[in-house]
Amino acid sequence: MSSEEQDRLSAERYGADGNRIATGSDARQPHSTPLVRGRHAEASPHSRAGRGAGDVYAAGNAHAAHLRGVDGDEMDHAASRADGVDYYVSKRKRAKRGHRVLRIVVISLVAVLAAAGTAFAWYINNINGKLSKGLDSNLLSQLVAPAKTDDPFYMLLLGVDQDDERTEEWGADQSNYRTDSIILVRVDPPNKKVTLISIPRDTMVSMGEHGTQKINAAYSFGGASYMVQMVSELAGVSISHYAELNFEQFTSIVDTLGGVEVTLPVAVSDMDYADIDLPAGTQTLNGAQALGLCRSRHAYDAYGGGDFYRSANQRMVIAAIIRKVLESDPTSWPNLISQLADSVTTDLSATDILSLANQFKDLDTENDIYSGSVPTNSEYINSLWYEVVDKDAWKTMMERTNAGKTPYSDSSQDFTAGVAGSVGTGAGETGGSATGSEPVYSGTVLVLNGTATQGLASSAANVLTQAGYSTVAGNADSTSHTATAIVYNTSKASTAPGEAMGVAEKLGLSVTPAENPGTYSDDYDVVVILGTDYKGR
Repeated sequence: MSSEEQDRLSAERYGADGNRIATGSDARQPHSTPLVRGRHAEASPHSRAGRGAGDVYAAGNAHAAHLRGVDGDEMDHAASRADGVDYYVSKRKRAKRGHRVLRIVVISLVAVLAAAGTAFAWYINNINGKLSKGLDSNLLSQLVAPAKTDDPFYMLLLGVDQDDERTEEWGADQSNYRTDSIILVRVDPPNKKVTLISIPRDTMVSMGEHGTQKINAAYSFGGASYMVQMVSELAGVSISHYAELNFEQFTSIVDTLGGVEVTLPVAVSDMDYADIDLPAGTQTLNGAQALGLCRSRHAYDAYGGGDFYRSANQRMVIAAIIRKVLESDPTSWPNLISQLADSVTTDLSATDILSLANQFKDLDTENDIYSGSVPTNSEYINSLWYEVVDKDAWKTMMERTNAGKTPYSDSSQDFTAGVAGSVGTGAGETGGSATGSEPVYSGTVLVLNGTATQGLASSAANVLTQAGYSTVAGNADSTSHTATAIVYNTSKASTAPGEAMGVAEKLGLSVTPAENPGTYSDDYDVVVILGTDYKGR
């Protein structure tokens, strides 16, 4: 049947007015309605002219809504709800994508931190392994922890000169070595104070089955643990920590720090034994120079008791190292400790050292590092020279040290002051050095020629006589003095320190006068020992 015939039959059946489709019994035949409407929409020129496709779609939607009993406003609300659902679903999808990205970032960050933490833990463990290398259970059993974690404690610091040449000649066994440096260190974190007390290596002690010995023999008899035991008994204190420094590798410590600054009251020349020739005054030493200074005792032969002057220099260098470390950037400390671990053996872990450094970062290194030496008298016993402890003076020193005071009640008790290097002996204490004295241009002076140059003492004496001094010229005990020294006797004249300063000035010497340690005549206010560094005036 053609389309024209279909249109004619429809018109006959429903009438020409297409609106009848929505009334009467036809409304009960929904299956016919789309067909008829579709035919009318296509067949009616009016519909094509008056309605667009959107109008037809909208009419269809309206008709469908009418059949469901929904009016136009409700259609608008339904559309809004549909749009809201779409927006919410879209937002949830975007949030889920954001959460997935965040989870990936967090997981990646955690993985990186975990890897970094593992690497740092390995790094610290590696340092700890180097620091504790060679320590044994015997030593650890000798160490006594402080009653409280923040209590002051004592530490034993040993310097062992175990260089490659000695190791090749004697072997690596510790029984072949004695300690060249023994220092008892009191560490007081709450009050930020450090005290260094040297124990002369020739100090006479009783070692039970080994009989009477010099204290440095303890290391060869029983290693570090026996040395801790002997020092603990000598000082009457418990020792909580131990550190051993290999002098052969000492240079790397100083060089790692970029050198250390020290002040030498007198020139130090010892080319034969320590390979150093250092002028008086403040200067920065490299590793080799610092090692030579810590080893040299023959540079002080003119003063007698070279070991005491050497020990004083060792304490000065240690204090300089402490100062340099604390002045450095804290972020560099782990790397510093890693490098120092090649030269130092200790029961302290890297974490312990970092904690101590942090506690002492504000340490006043000029005034709160104290220094001293066990008071002894030299005695010749059974064909050997020993340093015999002055028990009363030693007791007093330890009482002061335990109380957090300077080892010396008066710095004049340190006879090395003004000759060897020094560390803080306590603010406000006097004596020992003439540095703070005003020059005095009178008094009695003994001038001794310590060189092979004839007439040197007479020439210097004439200069001083013209300046107002009463002088006597003579010869020293040897002609091998390299550094000029000036000592004074306060027992002879209270103005002796000032007189010594005046003598140094008139002779053009950059020498810091010191109290006479008993080595030279006390019949004069001032004694001058001329060395090869004096070129005349």
